Amino acid sequence: MDDNARKILRLPRPRTSVLWDGHLSHMVAGVSGGVVATLVLHPLDLVKIRFQVSEGSAGGHGNVVGAARPEYKGIVDAFRSIKQSQGMMGLYQGVTPNVWGAGLSWGLYFFFYNGVKTWMQEGNTQKPLGPLKNMLAASEAGLLTLFLTNPIWVTKTRMCLQYEGNSPKTNSNTYYKGMLDGLLKIYKLEGIRGLYRGFVPGIFGISHGALQFMAYEEMKTLFNQYLNRPIDYRLGTSEYLTFAALSKIFAATLTYPYQVVRSRLQDQHRSYNGVIDVLKQVWRYEGWTGFYKGLKPNLLRVTPACCITFVVYENIITYSKKRQERESRTEPEVEIDES
Repeated sequence: MDDNARKILRLPRPRTSVLWDGHLSHMVAGVSGGVVATLVLHPLDLVKIRFQVSEGSAGGHGNVVGAARPEYKGIVDAFRSIKQSQGMMGLYQGVTPNVWGAGLSWGLYFFFYNGVKTWMQEGNTQKPLGPLKNMLAASEAGLLTLFLTNPIWVTKTRMCLQYEGNSPKTNSNTYYKGMLDGLLKIYKLEGIRGLYRGFVPGIFGISHGALQFMAYEEMKTLFNQYLNRPIDYRLGTSEYLTFAALSKIFAATLTYPYQVVRSRLQDQHRSYNGVIDVLKQVWRYEGWTGFYKGLKPNLLRVTPACCITFVVYENIITYSKKRQERESRTEPEVEIDES
């Protein structure tokens, strides 16, 4: 056969996993970041929740069921008190549903967000969306994620509120041996409605993720544009840390009150008649500062947690992209005989 009749064509190697090369890598990266951050910073989350439900000197304006609620003078006092009464393990009450919830939430959020974002970009990752479309993509991802994970967050909140005096002997209905036991007891005693307590303020909380992702994406885009680079150019760890921290502080400060309302609705030791009742009682007995209880431990937790999550996420995505590039460069040459 004549050599001139031969054509050397470079054919793409079949992908071992279409989903991995697509959005599944974003899910894996999100799960990894969420789990790591939660394991490191869960004690601050525990303290934050206890501050959120604490009515302080205004306590007694409602019915608190079960064990007496401890009061703390500050973050350090809370850590010291919990450690003295329950040991180091006391600081990790509710860690199992928190790990599951955070891992699934971040994984699903990144999965849905990047799916919606890519659809809006029509497959062109270098096409800027702008603040409004970024917020829309984040809101859609947040709503889907909230619907799938709310039961886990209810269980996590209640396990974090199992105080020293709360045991199977004092009230077996509000004491949970673990995540599965909690989910089953809540469903058995309160039905589906119990598993979705705090869902309505959670919907308002979607604005938190929307604002955070809008700010994060816009900072990355503006930074790359300033340096005359493609908007999907991979940044360094320091840049991701900076943008993640700033976007988280911005969103957390603006939307924090919904977290207080949500925690109080999910509290097994306290009974409210819905979101409006929580808003009225907190405003009446605690003032506007009641809506910001636990903000300090929250910022101390969520800022490094967000940084850890985003850095782990972005580095896994960078690794995934480099792996794909290496595979494309090493694709085998295939000779096709056209004679």
